[in-house]
Amino acid sequence: MIYLILILYIAVTFLGSLTGTRKESSTPEGYFLANRNLTTLALFFTILATNFSAFYFLGFAGEGYRIGYAYYVIMGLGTALACLSFFLIGTRAWQLGKQKGYITPAELIYGQTGSRLLQFLFALIMMVFTLPYLALQIVGAGYILESITQGQIPYFAGASLLTAFTIIYVWMGGMRSVARTDLKQGLLMILLMVAAVVVISQSLGGLAVANQAAFELQPGLFDRAGQDGVYTPQKWFSLLIFWLFCIPMFPQVFMRFYVARDLSNLKKSALLYAFIPLFLAIMPVMIGVMAHLSFPGLLGKEADQILPMMLIKHSPEWFAALVMTGALAAFMSTLDSQLLALSTITTRDLILDLGGRALDFKAQVKTGRAFVLVFALIGLAIAYRPFDTIFDMGKLAFSGLAVLFPATLVILRTKSVPPAFLAASIIIGEVLIVGFYYQWLPQSLLLGFESFIPVLAVCFLVIGLGKLWRKF
Repeated sequence: MIYLILILYIAVTFLGSLTGTRKESSTPEGYFLANRNLTTLALFFTILATNFSAFYFLGFAGEGYRIGYAYYVIMGLGTALACLSFFLIGTRAWQLGKQKGYITPAELIYGQTGSRLLQFLFALIMMVFTLPYLALQIVGAGYILESITQGQIPYFAGASLLTAFTIIYVWMGGMRSVARTDLKQGLLMILLMVAAVVVISQSLGGLAVANQAAFELQPGLFDRAGQDGVYTPQKWFSLLIFWLFCIPMFPQVFMRFYVARDLSNLKKSALLYAFIPLFLAIMPVMIGVMAHLSFPGLLGKEADQILPMMLIKHSPEWFAALVMTGALAAFMSTLDSQLLALSTITTRDLILDLGGRALDFKAQVKTGRAFVLVFALIGLAIAYRPFDTIFDMGKLAFSGLAVLFPATLVILRTKSVPPAFLAASIIIGEVLIVGFYYQWLPQSLLLGFESFIPVLAVCFLVIGLGKLWRKF
């Protein structure tokens, strides 16, 4: 039954993603940006499905298990606040993209500053820090297949299988395939996660009963600071505003700012993004909290598999398989976007602009397809030995990308800062992020905040100095 559901689900998703893509993939804007023609719901769900993936299905449940409901407040409110970036970054990016035909984020940076150094920096950093997040999707797919088949498909074999499948439809259909898949998977993700909470909680005596039992067993899961007081006021502040800075800097999200049919579609999508995450974020966290009743004492990466473990224990086999195949499709809806974005950036910002200007569109697409395979293999290599937890894996990627936010905001809203200072803010910021992450720099310098808070302060300071430099 598990294999039948898995095969049917993936086959339907695959065929649906390719419908009508041949005609729409015959131009650069058609292949890379779906002809800049997505309406409100299509745009909203492609952004939603791109963000809420392995990190949502496995990471949220795992952190709910480790920390409790405090994690929901931070992630629900924090992700909702990211809608502000649609207005701060997205609306201006859409306008410039429409006017000047930009396809990648770094093309916009070069077009607005005339600096090849900045274009190269943006392209390189987006590539480097997206790779851990890309690998996170592969890790999630491997965990899910291993869990729902009870080890018959080992972790890395499952991860490789789903990666190969994703490569095929990205290779063939481009952005239109990706957007078609995301719309369906976004809707299914919401419905299946709601159903999972209902089924699991009923198996435990109902939502109220299960939560009361979890409270009696682990009261820290219901505390404002989370289990063991992990969320100090500084951590609360840091994580609440984190997503405002990092989400628009995901290359696969930034490129979606270009694809709206008109500005009103983008603004409506932003308003939807302000409310839907508040509803979505609570569900996997609830499952993680209730899981203490069934699987007490899990540590580290063990907790990242708590969602499939709870489904297998508390629901029929067919239902667990259905929810988890939906989760697999959600992972692929992020993986496909990342592969397409990275291959597009490599082709247009590095190869095309650094000596390959003779490449016509067909050659660009051929090159881009080759790099889809290259980046997929790099992601598999990272996934072969994943980080301790999915949250850790995402945290480095998110922080590194957030460093680009100050320079991007300034470039979009003003031209009063010399490119050299913008580049310096990025380079200094990335050095600090990596230094704090690997603890090469003393943690006392953070004053209890997450590293990106003081790092972004330094970035804005460098940019401020650049503005003063130009005045004098």
